[in-house]
Amino acid sequence: MKISRRFTTKDTDVYTTTEWATRSSKIKNPDGSVVFAMDDAQIPKEWSQLATDIVVSKYFRKAGVPQIGADGKPTTGPERSVKQVVHRLAGCWKHWGETHGYFETSEDAQAFYDEIAYMLLNQMAAPNSPQWFNTGLAWAYGINGPAQGHWIADHRTGALERAPDSYTHPQPHACFIQSVNDDLVNEGGIMDLWVREARLFKYGSGTGTNFSSLRGDSESLSGGGKSSGLMSFLKIGEGFTGNDKVKIEPGEWHEVVLVNDAGRERAWLDGAGLFDFPGAWGDASAGSLGLAVERGELEVKRWEVFAPRG
Repeated sequence: MKISRRFTTKDTDVYTTTEWATRSSKIKNPDGSVVFAMDDAQIPKEWSQLATDIVVSKYFRKAGVPQIGADGKPTTGPERSVKQVVHRLAGCWKHWGETHGYFETSEDAQAFYDEIAYMLLNQMAAPNSPQWFNTGLAWAYGINGPAQGHWIADHRTGALERAPDSYTHPQPHACFIQSVNDDLVNEGGIMDLWVREARLFKYGSGTGTNFSSLRGDSESLSGGGKSSGLMSFLKIGEGFTGNDKVKIEPGEWHEVVLVNDAGRERAWLDGAGLFDFPGAWGDASAGSLGLAVERGELEVKRWEVFAPRG
């Protein structure tokens, strides 16, 4: 690819094009107790306090980042600057592009990095939450962990293989649609679904599943017993979410449950807030996210809630 510059200049450090400020961020529970606090975060001056709170509390990596401690010795700790976050995102994307031959020249690769960094710094664009959480941790900081059961595709052949670890090929996708078989413990069945959901939730993604394949309450089982029904299994899944309101906070994962009902598809978000097709809305009040059901799909509205933008 050839990358033309629109916002940046060759040989100019893109981070010098932004005015920076030191901010404090504090997230509290309704009872006033502090959930998270950071007093020395480096943030673009034009960002709002809301944007500051989101990026610092949700998207700054909280541990394992190499740095120099107060005693002058190397140590590890959290990210403390939007520069670090933007660099690990844009730098990792550039690295992948160079590794897989996307760019025509090294100058195109650098132009890509600079343009992406500029757009992120100026809130002209933003990736989804799992990108902020996971991308670049191995590339920028050497942070990694054991394999978690993900499958990845070889970029040359398309062949599927198990990911060797947690972060060299991370989970950067926001939303997944899964299926479930009418089977209790085998692969693809009910209990396997909870494992797959936990894997997605761990890295900040959301998931939706159509449970219509499951037998209803008191339907016959092959062994002669009766099924306990869909709701008994959903209670297990709802234990993951812990939410009792149709309200999506920035950067959190969520679960959508779909069921075919008398020719109409009905949807629940995090175990609450029934949506009926078409055109139903969830709670779109201040600080929450509107979720519309249109054209047979759940569609997220007000995308800025997921991005550090005030």
